[in-house]
Amino acid sequence: MTSRPRVSLFITCINDTMFPHTGRAVVSVLERLGCEVTVPANQTCCGQMFTNSGWFGEGVKSVRAFVRAFADAEVIVGPSGSCVGSVRHQHPMLADDAGDAGLRHEVDQIVARTRELSEFIVDDLGLVDVGAHFPHTVTFHPTCHSVRVAKVGDRPQQLLRAVDGITVVDLPHAEECCGFGGTFSVKNPDVSAAMGTDKVAHAVASGAEYVVAGDNSCLLHIGGLAHRTKAPIRTIHLAEILASTQDAPFMAGAAR
Repeated sequence: MTSRPRVSLFITCINDTMFPHTGRAVVSVLERLGCEVTVPANQTCCGQMFTNSGWFGEGVKSVRAFVRAFADAEVIVGPSGSCVGSVRHQHPMLADDAGDAGLRHEVDQIVARTRELSEFIVDDLGLVDVGAHFPHTVTFHPTCHSVRVAKVGDRPQQLLRAVDGITVVDLPHAEECCGFGGTFSVKNPDVSAAMGTDKVAHAVASGAEYVVAGDNSCLLHIGGLAHRTKAPIRTIHLAEILASTQDAPFMAGAAR
């Protein structure tokens, strides 16, 4: 890697279409840390929803598009453990299912260069304190795919604890799924809502002002249920906290 890392931002569908402020926050943080950030305009969905639904033929089309979009990337960084996990674990499977050895070789090269945001900051840049300032009480929700698939470990918590002015409190039953699960919430809406309602209750019980996660898909679910039940908790992506400084504080209008 060069002295000034060249990062290709894997923005993900949900951030691109629904949470653009998260993408802007990622760029802000990485540029502040000395990275050169580009956003490949031809990137598309990682294909996770196709794959999870058993549509492997459609999913592999997304894999081919991803490989083309990021072929020249030095390092690929995404603000989503779910989507990064999909690239690492589903893309090789889909290439093998298609019987395309050439695609599998390209996928392996891409996988080796793909990082979740907290991984990249902690492991590649060797940083924990990124100069953030966020004088609020937060609790962290470790999303299922970030922990079990992308395996980011406690890197997000390391970054949070180093933020100036922040108070981080434990989330009761943090290991439990929020119930979103992508297509799970569509196929099993009642179970999904019940699980999400429990997660909201646990977040409120923590006494935090914000529940933080590295996946906006889960925050969308949690935030929607919190809004519906008028729960006194807001949601915020990890990148938005890391982007907040004393000179440029987090804008409350971005909160869900």
